[in-house]
Amino acid sequence: MYADQGGLGRGPLTRWLPVLWQVPAEPPDVRPFEVRAGDRPDRFVARVIFSLPRVTIPAMLLAIVWQVGESAVPVVMGLAIDRALATGDAGQLGMWLGVLVALYVALTAAAGLSLRLTAYAVQLLQHRLRGVLSIGVLHPVGGTARAPDGGVVSVMTNDVTRLSNAVILVIIPVSRITAIGFIAVSLLATHWLLGLVVLFGAPVAVWLMGRLSKRLSRDTGEYQALLASTVGQATDLVAGYRVIKGVGAEAEATRRYRRASGEALVGARRNAGLLGRFLLGSGVVNGVFIVAVAGLAGWFAVDGRLSVGGLIAAVGLSQALLPQMQWIASLSIPNLANARAASARLLDVLPFVHTSAPADGSPSRAPASAACTLEVAGEGVHVQVEPGELVGVRADDPTAARIAEALLSPDHDSGIEVRLDGLAAQEMSPAEYHSRVTVAPHRVTLFTGTIRDNLTAPTSTTSAPERLGAAVRAAACDDFAADLDDPVGENGNRLSGGQRQRIALARALATDAPVLVLHEPTTAVDSVTEQTIAGRLRTLRAGRSTLLIASSPALLGCCDRIVDLLADAPVLDRTEAR
Repeated sequence: MYADQGGLGRGPLTRWLPVLWQVPAEPPDVRPFEVRAGDRPDRFVARVIFSLPRVTIPAMLLAIVWQVGESAVPVVMGLAIDRALATGDAGQLGMWLGVLVALYVALTAAAGLSLRLTAYAVQLLQHRLRGVLSIGVLHPVGGTARAPDGGVVSVMTNDVTRLSNAVILVIIPVSRITAIGFIAVSLLATHWLLGLVVLFGAPVAVWLMGRLSKRLSRDTGEYQALLASTVGQATDLVAGYRVIKGVGAEAEATRRYRRASGEALVGARRNAGLLGRFLLGSGVVNGVFIVAVAGLAGWFAVDGRLSVGGLIAAVGLSQALLPQMQWIASLSIPNLANARAASARLLDVLPFVHTSAPADGSPSRAPASAACTLEVAGEGVHVQVEPGELVGVRADDPTAARIAEALLSPDHDSGIEVRLDGLAAQEMSPAEYHSRVTVAPHRVTLFTGTIRDNLTAPTSTTSAPERLGAAVRAAACDDFAADLDDPVGENGNRLSGGQRQRIALARALATDAPVLVLHEPTTAVDSVTEQTIAGRLRTLRAGRSTLLIASSPALLGCCDRIVDLLADAPVLDRTEAR
């Protein structure tokens, strides 16, 4: 029996056909949106849906061929009846049957290509919008990066999907409005009064449906906010379940979630009721309009002002008009309402973050591979790391956190200045600074995937396997990471705390950064393993500048110098430290 190994749903008769335009293995390299001050939801929606003309314009043109082709079917059938069947001309009948077959082939091909391009545009916009939010979460203005809460997760999933779907508004609705125009012109050719009724009646019907959707649009935003709040509480509840259980707050947490869930349920029922009333009202408007057009055509046929073929064409065009207007009413207008609400929620999150793409076009003042002098200075803090030096810093927890924060985000107002080779870090672009300085914060974050996935960064140069293996060994991961393709679980939940911390340390060491900053990298590691890491760390970082913020005597003992911010004498040499 034939097995569909490619997972394409192909059987024995189609397995030999070529498969074109497959999805690439890697996502496309696209620029995220720049969120401007004062952006309003409507304006941001417009910017999003008009941002991909190279995809949406071909999709729109193909959709026009599709919709106009479907609307032209009753016209062709009416002409075939009047010019072939009514006259008994077999040649005319064969010709019009051929025209009908060609029309179906053209509209079917156009429909398939248009839908494919539309789906591609939606996915591309989702990728770009999630890029905006990812940059915002990782590079917030005036502060260091933090883990996203449930509200951000909801925006990145539900609201991004709704906003991306708005790109359909420049593809399908335009084609359907064009089809309505074609139907009106065809009815004008059939009888002038029928055409005028459609030309003037269709805009009025659409305007009435727009008026009916205003309340639905406002309520959709309120419901999405309630839904996001509930999703946020659920996410935070799961993430902090151990803490909640530890303090015995399960009942209170459950009560708060039930209240939020109940409010979201009330909002969902209200929104569903408004949507139902809108669909009912728009259906009445559509039905009255279509019945009026069809009834007028029937009256003209009875009165002898329309031929049999003309009547069939008029009735067919009236039937073709109904789905066009229903689609605009039931899908396009709610889609626009959802996009407006999603845009407002997106803009509520983004003013607090820096969303412009990192400037990577400026030339680097020094090669990324060159070691450099790092200087950290501020109130009560002065640390200098010369090229190739391993310097330890011993400080209290708040001071250590401030130093790490300043090194991670030099733009943050922490009261500590960072300099590289005498140049202030704030004068560098973020891309240039982070190409020379890598900071491994104390808080460990692993991603769902394998150990290898967590050790390699997409933006890093492809390092030799020996370099990756050396980093794994230096971080003492070789006792549990013999196979780098083993999964780590969600946020590393298949590993112990010490194993997660060692994976994070190996990830930092694998970057081979000119300047590496480590903040308490072994607090969850046993003393024997910590001593092993201390011995291997110095060997691996030879020739590179390393700043080690730690309180562990084993780690501080491997340093060339120790800056002790807790003692009167600020600098100790290595021999004194031992």
